[in-house]
Amino acid sequence: MSSKPTLRRHFKAQRHLGEAATRSIQNAVAALIDQSNCGNRHVGVYWPLPGEADLRPLREGPHPPLALPVANGNGRLIYRSWGEDPLQPDGCGIPAPAAGDALQPDQLALLLVPALAVDGAGIRLGYGGGYYDRLRADPAWAAVPAWVVLPSTCLAAEALPRESWDVPFTGWITEQGAGRPAWGPHHGHH
Repeated sequence: MSSKPTLRRHFKAQRHLGEAATRSIQNAVAALIDQSNCGNRHVGVYWPLPGEADLRPLREGPHPPLALPVANGNGRLIYRSWGEDPLQPDGCGIPAPAAGDALQPDQLALLLVPALAVDGAGIRLGYGGGYYDRLRADPAWAAVPAWVVLPSTCLAAEALPRESWDVPFTGWITEQGAGRPAWGPHHGHH
């Protein structure tokens, strides 16, 4: 099995999102949100880095309240409601809401998380900061449905390295639509 740094380089090179693929991902995300019975709960989105699918257009239509992650630069992540106030760089230099209370897990209907890759068991390969892993190590956060958003070229054919703290994601969304883990590490036996 390749090391994570090697895998990160590989999937970064694989990642190509044209306008059509981005639109397909946006449509698949919108469909997922529609099915999720959000009520007044937030949908956690993200500010896109280069190569990531841009979900910001979700703000333009009717939508449940959106939330953005706020990282402290030190491995911790919270979500804040994405209102009308201008965003400011968080501890990782990514635009984020600067004020407001940290949302609690029960205030979020679902999380949409970018990734370099995801495997068939729902294990995500991120950038190595561990922010989402630490957040989802909390059982209350792990209970919030969480979907990886990425191009289909970044669906790993083989199992990705799995750490003891990795919590599998609910599923993934690519330009081909939504997918869910079909196999786990135990192939259905507990």
